[in-house]
Amino acid sequence: MTNDPLHLGKASVLPASPDEAVLDYPPNPYPDATYLVRLTCPEFTSLCPVTGQPDFAHLVIDYVPAERIVESKALKLFLGAFRNHAGFHEAVTVGIGRRLVDEMAPRWLRIGGYWYPRGGIPIDVFWQTGAPPQGIWLPDQGVPPYRGRG
Repeated sequence: MTNDPLHLGKASVLPASPDEAVLDYPPNPYPDATYLVRLTCPEFTSLCPVTGQPDFAHLVIDYVPAERIVESKALKLFLGAFRNHAGFHEAVTVGIGRRLVDEMAPRWLRIGGYWYPRGGIPIDVFWQTGAPPQGIWLPDQGVPPYRGRG
């Protein structure tokens, strides 16, 4: 975490791992307002920790910022670093949410990890920091449950 953006307006390479990724958190332009930010990554990839095969998910991150927001290019690079990272769906989804909470300190955050089937079973993982702030408009995450060909 830095005060000067490392990625915005600069050439950046994909980090080798999520741990090596540096996220940028610029100041919230409206720290006195209660509003929702939605970040969607419909083509997220990581690796199965058992087989090494790729796992695919549609991630939806909703948060109510406090003093800082997350810069989207840095987030894109952080999420891209999972392409070579092995982790169970639960560890990956909750780990992304916790890292954002630990570093950005939003007023509230939730993450939905809508994972494509592994072994014929889709696994969806949901995590949030607590109840959403009162009065916030909280739309549905808009990802239908997995249906297959039926």
